[in-house]
Amino acid sequence: MVRIEDVCGAAGYTRGAFYSQFASLEELFFVLYDQRATLITDQVRAALDAVADPTELTTFVDRLSATLLLDRDWLLVKTDFLTYAARRPETAARLITHRAQLRAALEDKLTRSRFNLPASFGSIGEAAHAVIAAYDGVTVQLLLDNDQAAARAWLARLITQLGLVEPRT
Repeated sequence: MVRIEDVCGAAGYTRGAFYSQFASLEELFFVLYDQRATLITDQVRAALDAVADPTELTTFVDRLSATLLLDRDWLLVKTDFLTYAARRPETAARLITHRAQLRAALEDKLTRSRFNLPASFGSIGEAAHAVIAAYDGVTVQLLLDNDQAAARAWLARLITQLGLVEPRT
């Protein structure tokens, strides 16, 4: 796990400056996580707004995979923090709450989009959960191969394979 000294050194601030803004590294992470969750929600909203026909999921998936945040540096920080949280139940609970809020925002956007999702998903909530799981998997692969174009292509393919959209012929 990154230490406060590491963050201060990278940012060019003193420990005092850090503590004047944040109580801990956890607090800093959750501020950053909230910012990223808002950005991702905005990207989902923009992808949905770009789709004129509410039955055209393929356009949504193409747009989403082309614009969704795949910042490798952020993903490294997030992965490091996930490992940290996995060993601390109270931090994991807080992270689970944050992820549930992101999933709820995605579910709300899908509900408002009026897409006709396949019955195989059972609910829009399950579809939102599957999209986030696909995104998580793609981000892990991106960390390993550092190929953003391939990650975007895989995200679109995975969402298509999940049954959200019909594959293009």
